[in-house]
Formats: sequence, structure tokens, C-alpha cells
Amino acid sequence: MEFVETAIPDVMRLKVAPHRDARGHFARTFCSQAFAQAGLEIPTAQMALSHNNRQGTLRGLHFIPAAEGEAKLVRCIRGSVFDVAVDLRPGSPTFRHWIGLELSAENMDALFIPRGVAHGFVTLSDDTDILYQFSEPHRPGLERGVAWDDPDISVIWPISPTVMSDRDKALPPLSQIASLT
Repeated sequence: MEFVETAIPDVMRLKVAPHRDARGHFARTFCSQAFAQAGLEIPTAQMALSHNNRQGTLRGLHFIPAAEGEAKLVRCIRGSVFDVAVDLRPGSPTFRHWIGLELSAENMDALFIPRGVAHGFVTLSDDTDILYQFSEPHRPGLERGVAWDDPDISVIWPISPTVMSDRDKALPPLSQIASLT
């Protein structure tokens, strides 16, 4: 497992090195010791699975304010997604900056997202599954979000979303969010 820095501090791409043989492959996808050595919060309190039926499904951009937030590890285990992280940590040198990368069952990469960073994705294929590991158990009522098409963030999505929840359609732009802390 290799931790690769991104343009946003503490947001890391994780690359696995599968051992391949005639049977197939085996890959270590998480190791708490490796996370500790990299100085990253260990996302082990809860896991969740997101299944998405259709290409063009958009989820996000979701966050929990940094003070109450959660770190997460996101991995696509079937299909492929364009996964996005947006730095919403006030005072961060990369505040409002975003990174996007393809996560897929084929490349086996994952994205580590620290507290205070928003997350979202659009599916690039039908029948896509995303596996999440969270540092905190779910706490209803803390979730927030910012518009996926906020012009002050200007995420460049590789495809136009065609499926999204009413909640995600109604998320406000960052300029209308009173507090990120």
C-alpha cells in the first residue's frame, strides 16, 4: 500500500500493490499501522456501501463541519467513479480547492479524505459500488452539503450528472453557508 499526496494537504490517494498469480490476486487495502505511520487518522469506526444503478449518478458534495467531522476512506469496488474532494477547512492554504480522480474496481485505488473536506462523486459506469470506512459512527443531523456545481469551486465533472437526490439538487453554494466550523 502506497500513500500518494494530492494537491490538497492530508487528502491522500492510496495505491495497492496486488500479488498476482494463477489464482487471481490478493491485495492489502487497509492497515491501521500504515495509516498511523503516515500520520493519518484511522477510519475504522463504521463502514458503509453505496450502490448506484446508473452511470451519471451524482452524490455530494457532502461534509460535516471539521470540529464534529469524520475522516473517511473511499474505494470503488465495482464499476468506476470520478471522485472529488473539496477543501472546506477555513484557514487552509487550499480552501475551496478541489481534486478529482477516477476510482475503479480495476485500479483498486482509494481516497483518504480528512475532517473538514467535502466529498462527492459521479458514476462513470452502471452498477457501481462504493465502500466507505469512517472514523466516526453516523450522527444524524450533522450532515451538510455544498452545491455540486458551485461556480466558486468550479469542479470540472467528466460527465454531466443525470441522476441525483432532491436533497443534493437543493444544496446551497458555499457563499450561502453560514459556518463551516
